Amino acid sequence: MVSTDQLIICEHCDCVYRKTTLAKHQKTLCTRCGGVLQRYNGLTVEQRLALTVTALMLWIFANFYPVMSISLKGLKNSATLWDSVLALSLGPITFIALVAAIAMIIAPVIQLLLLIWVLGHALAGRRSPGFRFCMRWLETLRPWSMLEVCLLGAMVAVIKLAGLLDVLPGIGLFALAILSLMMIRIAGRDIRDLWDLP
Repeated sequence: MVSTDQLIICEHCDCVYRKTTLAKHQKTLCTRCGGVLQRYNGLTVEQRLALTVTALMLWIFANFYPVMSISLKGLKNSATLWDSVLALSLGPITFIALVAAIAMIIAPVIQLLLLIWVLGHALAGRRSPGFRFCMRWLETLRPWSMLEVCLLGAMVAVIKLAGLLDVLPGIGLFALAILSLMMIRIAGRDIRDLWDLP
């Protein structure tokens, strides 16, 4: 029987290749469809876990501290990400509020919790319970996590409102900016090497 440990399958066209060792900034592409097979990942399991725990702390700051505060003639108001979802739900486009909640709040935190679960066990050199379920959901949630879109929208709002009102970016906005960059670094990386754990 042929060992499949050193084989990799293109997720787009199911073509089978042999795994190769990559150097920094390298990736392997499928010759049939051009899909990415492997990317170099310079992070160890310890570094990925540390970044994921840090990102979870930033998620807490981004969700429970004001993204921005506005004031006009002595009246002051501040808003968090949850407040923006609630404001959308009160209007005629309640469905958009649900999509916004999934993209900005729910999908990122589920991704982070799943990564902590999987990486915590990987640190001990073994697969976590429910490993297949976790890995499938991590791939499923990747396109739904849109923190960078949320950040762009918040920055546009701050710039537009700055001409009309006194706008002060809050702790939540800074946490959201750093969290967006960290999510790109953590969740955007190839985690398929975790399948090689015993």
